[in-house]
Amino acid sequence: MRALDLDYMWSLVPVLLGYVPLTLFMAFVGMVCALVLASVMAVERIFRVPFLDLIVRLFISFFRGTPLLVQLFLFYYGLPQVMSSLANINGVTATIMGLTLHFSAYMAESIRAAILGVDRSQWEASQAVGMTQGQMMVQIILPQAARVAAPTLVNYFIDMIKGTSLAFTLGVTELMGATQKEAAGSFLYFEAFLVVAAIYWIMVEALAFVQRQLEVYLNKAHAR
Repeated sequence: MRALDLDYMWSLVPVLLGYVPLTLFMAFVGMVCALVLASVMAVERIFRVPFLDLIVRLFISFFRGTPLLVQLFLFYYGLPQVMSSLANINGVTATIMGLTLHFSAYMAESIRAAILGVDRSQWEASQAVGMTQGQMMVQIILPQAARVAAPTLVNYFIDMIKGTSLAFTLGVTELMGATQKEAAGSFLYFEAFLVVAAIYWIMVEALAFVQRQLEVYLNKAHAR
């Protein structure tokens, strides 16, 4: 059994850290877009607009029922063959699309559950003062549901960061793609993947810390 090449591992750290911004960028943009789409779908699932509800349920079923990797391949390799407007789509855009649609399907159900968890008296009070459904959702219901859904949504963001590691299959040189290239050039696969695992681990633990602090803050704010 050979010893770990610690010098190589230390030299690899700054190289791989240079690709962290792209990884976080794809995850952040995907998270923002997924959050908007999921909120719209969650509200629709509550009010059940005819026909639109069927489309939303099919969307959620498909994107929850198929692997993220398959969806990325559909967007990057498949759609350009049937939609000429997407012929020039790049790997970063395809990855963001895949992350957005995949995780919005999961987030929609979490947000819907959080909305339904808001005390019924809040709904009735909003209607009693003459609020429209739109005003009620934006001003009263969604802010309260956000407190309940926030920890779960941070978990989805963590999963989204890890999901960006699939972008290298589309030719994107992000954190995982860079590691693959470095390992192929040095043949020190164990060291290279150990370093990237540590980087992902640190990012996830940092977000887990933020999640814990967010829960404490939200619980204190709710107690007041």
